[in-house]
Amino acid sequence: MLNRISILLIILVAVAGVAGQPNRQVAYPIQAVPLNQVQITGGFWRPKVDTNRTVTIPHILLQNEKTGRVDNLRKGAGRMPGEYQGRRFNDTDVYKVVEAAAYTLISHPDPGLSKKLDELIDLIAAAQQPDGYLFPARTITPASPAAGVGTERWMYENTGSHELYNAGHLYEAAVAHFLATGKRTLLDVAVKNADLVRRTFGPAARHDAPGHEEIELALVRLFQATNDRRYLDLAKFFLDERGKKHASQDYPADSNFAMYNDRPYRQDQLPVIDQPRAVGHAVRATYLYAGMTDIAGMMGDRAYDKAVDRLWQDVTSKRMYLTGGLGARGTVEAFGDDYELPNQTAYTETCASVGGLLWHYRMFLKSGDAKYLDAFEQTLYNGYLSGVSVRGDTFFYQNPLESTGRAERSAYFDVACCPANLARLMARLPELIYAQRMDEIFVNLYAETTAVVKLAKGDVRISQATQYPWDGKISIAVQVADPMEFTLRLRAPGWLGDAPVASDLYRFAKRTDTESIGLVVGGRPTAVQIENGWITLRRHWMSGDRIDLTLPMPARRVFANDGIKDDAGKAAIQRGPIVYSLEGLDNGGRVVDAVIPLTAKFSPVFQGELLGGVMVLKADLRDAALPMAATRVYTAIPYFAWANRGRGEMVVWIRY
Repeated sequence: MLNRISILLIILVAVAGVAGQPNRQVAYPIQAVPLNQVQITGGFWRPKVDTNRTVTIPHILLQNEKTGRVDNLRKGAGRMPGEYQGRRFNDTDVYKVVEAAAYTLISHPDPGLSKKLDELIDLIAAAQQPDGYLFPARTITPASPAAGVGTERWMYENTGSHELYNAGHLYEAAVAHFLATGKRTLLDVAVKNADLVRRTFGPAARHDAPGHEEIELALVRLFQATNDRRYLDLAKFFLDERGKKHASQDYPADSNFAMYNDRPYRQDQLPVIDQPRAVGHAVRATYLYAGMTDIAGMMGDRAYDKAVDRLWQDVTSKRMYLTGGLGARGTVEAFGDDYELPNQTAYTETCASVGGLLWHYRMFLKSGDAKYLDAFEQTLYNGYLSGVSVRGDTFFYQNPLESTGRAERSAYFDVACCPANLARLMARLPELIYAQRMDEIFVNLYAETTAVVKLAKGDVRISQATQYPWDGKISIAVQVADPMEFTLRLRAPGWLGDAPVASDLYRFAKRTDTESIGLVVGGRPTAVQIENGWITLRRHWMSGDRIDLTLPMPARRVFANDGIKDDAGKAAIQRGPIVYSLEGLDNGGRVVDAVIPLTAKFSPVFQGELLGGVMVLKADLRDAALPMAATRVYTAIPYFAWANRGRGEMVVWIRY
């Protein structure tokens, strides 16, 4: 078992590298404040993080047992007879929940959960082949493997076998478990597998590109945890292989997986640095772009830097829903053409929102520009959070922006990538709230928290008290052992301006109120100056210094770019970072045809007993010139909370 100081150093390296480490030249310019230095103490996020730990993760662990996912590992280990059950990528549902659970152990030690992880890790290790290969979908019955898996290793890798995808999630789980516990039990399994992959693929070995991206990000994480540069080089090799001739192209996907033969579907139509726009499967794409950003941000690769900037601008200006959701086409879970963003048929897979969050955050670490955190926040509170119920044990795979009443949350799925993906992001949320660069501290998100940020001059303890996103008042307290000069950067959210995200895809109606940002530092009103989305405060800080920030938070109507035909003549509602929806249950049953004039005023009302406690918006239209059959008082709830009270109609974009 590593001591606390050793674990802290490992975590700092794993997140983004720290000054003095030998791999400083391949670290992001900005580093996240590590998970073990941040506590969510209350407010909006504490109940959700607690529910993730006490309900969602145990639920997924149980479902993995019920659905045979864990039995596949038992069969692979020779501890149980039978054939592989389910999809070839089902092992990742085990790996991802191990990752999620491991991160929770950092702030909430739990001997029972730790023992459960040890048992799963023992199975995973036992299922591994002597040379490091780990893929029960093939090794249980090599002569007749699971659907989509070749009789030879890697033969369908580029066209859908998911061998390297599975390996990637194994590595991420292993790093999380090592950081949380100091144990190498799973890390050794990951390293053994990664070394096999490194011997198999590379400039002087097999040339191939994974059909489903994931190992690229994971190899970077493994490099950060082990300090072995070969894993980082292998990540870049896989990225550089896209758009070229691959070994596994000699084995086209079988007829049941014909879509995998479409190279744009898997982002393999051009070298990554030459890809002009986002295409294909949205989850794969976001994982790819996150991996590319690792190379751009950590290695300073200018070609990669230009490519991810171009792709990010393409996605946020033509292919992203107001909720941050990604992926318009359900049949192939893919991006559509420019401005193809239908509401009822929106696919917007929860995993794509997770991938978007991973990418947006990396873009911030690379550049320091707050516009990437605006996209992160827009996704976090809306398209991501809608993926799990308030209770924490039912989920959405798809997150449409309009429903005729047939949508219903599920306890689990045949393809169950989303629940554990959502859970692992939620478990890591504390480390995404603050960041640092030299003697600068960034407050990325407003949430009731305490954090210890380790600067060269000494530790800084920061506490936030706030009910954000329901209220725009944030109080920040600073504690230092001795007076210290440093810079504190407070994010001025994009929703304060003319658009929720930095593009012309959506725009707010002109504000009619005159309220402005309020800032009081050390008891003195202070002028607000914003640069690149940040309010920058540099001063000699003393213990007990306090910042009071007030963000005006009126409910605002949102218009879509004229290119989005589905939103013509409609407007959405947003207050702060929260996108709102009308649900039939609150509005007489029917809302798809609802009409709310642009002149309508919305009154915020907090209802503590509704949906875990939410701010609803009330619009009184009794004096409006509407048909007699129209509803006169509308109630809007946060989009993320819809479909928690049974089936019913729902709409985000409302006619005016």
